[in-house]
Amino acid sequence: MMKVAIMTDSTAYLSERLLKQNDIHVVPLSVVFDDTSYREGIDITTEEFYQKVKAAEQLPKTSQPSIGQITKKFEELADDYDAVISIHLSSGISGTYQAAASAGEMVEGIDVYPYDSEISCMAQGFYALEAAEMAKAEKSPDEIIQQLDHMKKSIRAYFMVDDLSHLQRGGRLNGAQAIVGSLLQVKPVLHFVDKVIVPFEKIRTRKKAINRILGLLEEDAGKGKEMKVVFIHANNEQSAVELKNRVDPAYANMESMISYFGPVIGTHLGEGAIGVCWYMK
Repeated sequence: MMKVAIMTDSTAYLSERLLKQNDIHVVPLSVVFDDTSYREGIDITTEEFYQKVKAAEQLPKTSQPSIGQITKKFEELADDYDAVISIHLSSGISGTYQAAASAGEMVEGIDVYPYDSEISCMAQGFYALEAAEMAKAEKSPDEIIQQLDHMKKSIRAYFMVDDLSHLQRGGRLNGAQAIVGSLLQVKPVLHFVDKVIVPFEKIRTRKKAINRILGLLEEDAGKGKEMKVVFIHANNEQSAVELKNRVDPAYANMESMISYFGPVIGTHLGEGAIGVCWYMK
């Protein structure tokens, strides 16, 4: 039976416990302050990152892993595995997926299946966890990819930021949209469409934006199907916990967890961002 490894990048923000428990391998992205590069989860913790941002005169830059780094990781996996499914953040906001695809063509001794999650953070982590569960059950790469494609049909992710300028300066949101948002002081609900971040709805206040996202979640939860949910925060865990506690008791069909926006994604969203992601099992 083919032995399949599951790999993702650090922007899935899976905890060390989940990584070890599910035997998921990770290649890190980096944040760059001035001329110093820090690999997220290795050279800098999420807490250290947000402290450093507050003290910095300008926002850090972000950097994807090189083809060489990814090739090295694949070569290490080739010692123990026949194939690897490599799941990455959306190709619309990063070149990591393409770097993995290029590395896969260069490496020998292991079959590489790069997978574009078309999203990021714990939504991307959901794909990795599902793939890992299937790999343990000795499913083939094709069967796993098929299931990930099926997940993609029901996965939903909405988020809001306190300051649109982070996204605008990082080139992850259309400039005109950011300017309009700042002038009107809106808190738009954002989501991914065709691999890029776009406004879903323009809403005046943070409270109303959060209520709108929870309304969308409850709409799907009310259908009664088994679903997995994650509440994601940018250095504000209490907000995520409050949302989880607000929704959980009403839905027995919902399995929920808390996650976070780490350094790379936090650079573009800014402190205080909140996200909710879910999919139907």
